Amino acid sequence: MEKIRVGIIGAGGIAAKLHLPELAEIAEVEIAVLGGRKESRLKRLSELFKVPRTTNSYDEILADKSIDAVVIALPHPLHVSYGLTALAEGKHVFMQKPLSTSFEEADQFVEAVDSSDRIVFALPYVSKPHVLAARKMVEEGNLGVVSSATARFSHGGPEVYYATIQQILQEEPENELWFFDAEHAEVGALFDMGVYAIAHLVAILGSVKSVTCRMATLHKPTQLEDTATAILEFENGALGTAETGWCDGARTCGFSIHGSEAKVVNPSLTGDLLHLRPSSMVDEDAPLIESKLDLSSFPDISGHQHWINCIQEGCQPPISNVHFARHVTEILLKCLESAHRRCVVDVQSRLK
Repeated sequence: MEKIRVGIIGAGGIAAKLHLPELAEIAEVEIAVLGGRKESRLKRLSELFKVPRTTNSYDEILADKSIDAVVIALPHPLHVSYGLTALAEGKHVFMQKPLSTSFEEADQFVEAVDSSDRIVFALPYVSKPHVLAARKMVEEGNLGVVSSATARFSHGGPEVYYATIQQILQEEPENELWFFDAEHAEVGALFDMGVYAIAHLVAILGSVKSVTCRMATLHKPTQLEDTATAILEFENGALGTAETGWCDGARTCGFSIHGSEAKVVNPSLTGDLLHLRPSSMVDEDAPLIESKLDLSSFPDISGHQHWINCIQEGCQPPISNVHFARHVTEILLKCLESAHRRCVVDVQSRLK
């Protein structure tokens, strides 16, 4: 079988840390070309990951008929414009999160994907085993009536993240990061890290019908928010809390789902899922029965390998992830609106 020839648009941090390393490990992939603005980065990354060709022109990659698929690893506001061009050029697409900073653009992209036969993955494609297992527990009623859920995804900030990137790229630390530039980035911690918290809750509990959000800028050199908390009202009646921020030096990535009969907990910074239930319904001090769930029957269908498998097999992913990304994008935008207006805001889109 011929290898899938992939072009990567964007030679920044996420390409260096995520896309290039993962794609380089897939036997069915040839990373054919890398596009970026900085020659020093192109040189470093092409040598590190054995990419035969580099270019400063993203359009050159998209117009290249020998390229089967592209990864769009650009700053947030540029995602959809290049994604639409990629689809028009007949490329399969792997889209970095968030899908867009505009719901109109997100809608436009989803319509283009629905009209195309190309395989499109839009991050965050939340389909790891512990998430799929938690969703199944909810769907099968194993937790009883689900009343609430909490997810928190936060870290020490873009400067901490970029310190790791600069080591990979062999660059000196930058005094100014585009993440902190309100004009360049457009959105702050909510879209950068909060997207994961919201996406995990939506993946497990389904569509959101309204949001209430508060944001603050407490520590970082930016006009954008560095801390945010959202209350999500789900169509099934449950309430969820999504927390995020750039001021969590010890890092937090995890969730918990609470039901009338039991709960599941994903301990922070792990892929585990714990099932906890009461040993007595009449003694509130009775110990909980705790078990670590076996996740071996749940495949990891979240990453680049699954995208490549779908391309080779000519099949769409089992989860409509582009519609999922659109719903998450609207939730994020409604969170911004809620925080600015200081009120509850309805969400219009729904998952398919």
